[in-house]
Amino acid sequence: MLEPISTVIILAAVGLAAGTLGSMLGVGGGIIMVPALTFLNLSPTQAASTSLIAVMSTSVSSTIEYARQKRIDYALGLAMAACAIPGGVLGAVLSEYLLEDTFKLYFGILLILTGLYILYKNSVLKDHRVNRRSLPLQVAVFTASFGAGIISSLFGVGGGIVFVPTMLLVLGLTMHRAAPTSQLTLMMTAIAGVFTHSALGHPDYLQAVVLSAGAFVGAQIGARLSRMTKDMLLQRVLAVILMTVAIIFILDGLNLRY
Repeated sequence: MLEPISTVIILAAVGLAAGTLGSMLGVGGGIIMVPALTFLNLSPTQAASTSLIAVMSTSVSSTIEYARQKRIDYALGLAMAACAIPGGVLGAVLSEYLLEDTFKLYFGILLILTGLYILYKNSVLKDHRVNRRSLPLQVAVFTASFGAGIISSLFGVGGGIVFVPTMLLVLGLTMHRAAPTSQLTLMMTAIAGVFTHSALGHPDYLQAVVLSAGAFVGAQIGARLSRMTKDMLLQRVLAVILMTVAIIFILDGLNLRY
């Protein structure tokens, strides 16, 4: 069992790293914070809800900075959020019924599939152009947004691991445009999820405050660094992080790591 001071230092560092990478990649940082909280022996529901508070902090900070940089597609971000918010409320409710091993297994599968999509995006979608007014495309995007809302609150990752691939793979946005727009959608979805989790009594607020402080600072750093980083490098970093965490969680979910 870690000492309180050690726990605070670890959580602040995790929040800082998660905020920086989450802001750069548009994923909210939950992919780093949820595993850290799980390793600190929080239950899946508590880890997801606590992480989501910090994800909200990251997305607020990132959205402010990206708005200054004028890199957000507001129409797209708000439209996706309108579909994601109901999913966020539903995901918070469903989190009460998810067992720890099942949580880790599903979380790992989700991450590894998303990592593979991002890693091979460019070879699949060369010269990818879309008509955003196409009805089938709009249905696909908004259905994915609702699903992302569920994932956001269910796993505490903010939904960016669905929002960003959807913007990249379906809408053909660049990473430098998708990440800022995703942060706007994340912010609104996370707020809805946090309110629902709080009403159900799920979060550990003390740990959430420490994570949020680190994440808020990290988000500002990440938003600035993203202007100097190439799309391909960002995509590879995201893919490696997702699949590394995925392997750990799948092994834990199958009880193979110990």
